[in-house]
Order: sequence, then C-alpha cells, then structure tokens
Amino acid sequence: MDVYSNKAPEPVGHYPHAKRVGNLLFLSGVGPREKGTKKIPGVELGENGEILSYDIAIQCHSVFNNIKMILEDAGSSWDKIVDVTVFLTNMKDDFPIYNKIWAEYFKIDPPCRTTLEINCLPTPIGIELKVIATID
Repeated sequence: MDVYSNKAPEPVGHYPHAKRVGNLLFLSGVGPREKGTKKIPGVELGENGEILSYDIAIQCHSVFNNIKMILEDAGSSWDKIVDVTVFLTNMKDDFPIYNKIWAEYFKIDPPCRTTLEINCLPTPIGIELKVIATID
C-alpha cells in the first residue's frame, strides 16, 4: 500500500513517501525540504542554484521532522524505526554534527544505521535518509 503524507514535502519524482508491506513501512529517501516550496532549511543558494553555504544541523532537524510526519501519517511512529541508511554529501565535516543530533533523537534503543558519503543528491541538500519502520 502506497503512503502519501499531507504534511511532508512532496517527493521530487514519481514515487510515494512510503510503502507498507505487511508490518513493515519502507520510506523513500527523505530530505530536509519544506512542504509546498523548494526552500531547504539551512541552505543559501546563489543565483544559478549553486550552494553558497549550508547548516547541516538545521538540515538534520528538518529531515528528522519530515520523517516523523511521514511515519505518523502512515500510522507508525518514530520509536518504531528499525533501520536507517544515511546519505551525506560531506562526511568529514558533517558526520560529527549529524552523529551528535542523531544521539539526541535516539537516546534509548537506537535503530540500526549505515552512513554513506555520496557526491550529490537530487536537490541541493547535504543529507537524505532512507528509513524502515514497523507498523501495526
């Protein structure tokens, strides 16, 4: 069953926010964009769309909030996350900040996690998460 959230930002392609299979919920890649706009919290773009500066902490909080909204709209919740794949565009500079914020959001019983550095994402963002959660 496909899941579309009324609160989270629209997907940047032809795919649902999530797909339910049995008691598992697979989220498509989620970034920090805001719903109804192309605005990316913590990102300053130049005239030609190039990234002039970004704040990975602001992006982390925004992407976590987007994931929370998708999970809740699907009938799941933050505490039911079991596995996360994290894509960062700058591992050296951003991982320590991301890792600290992760620990704030997952104080007890964190999910499994894999973190990868990639050279770019489909929009000018520094982080994207791929999440699997359980659902009753």
